[in-house]
Amino acid sequence: MGKSIHTPEYALLLGLLREARETAGLTQVELARILGQSQSFVSKMEVGARRIDVIQLRTVCLALGVSLTDFIQRFEERISKPASKTSP
Repeated sequence: MGKSIHTPEYALLLGLLREARETAGLTQVELARILGQSQSFVSKMEVGARRIDVIQLRTVCLALGVSLTDFIQRFEERISKPASKTSP
């Protein structure tokens, strides 16, 4: 098992976090303020430079107005979808 921050699954997780923030209508600065963190904390989290644990994920989800359960369900739905094929 390789490092999980370098997997397509982790990239999907980070993309969903960014998507949830944007859907909530928040900038990185605004989310950081809600979390009591710096903007660079949110930026590093979103690009995978900072690994987040399940407790931090739950805190971020709640700050974005989504439950951890709903977020994980969205993650599972997306990860289960076969990769779309693009025509040349």
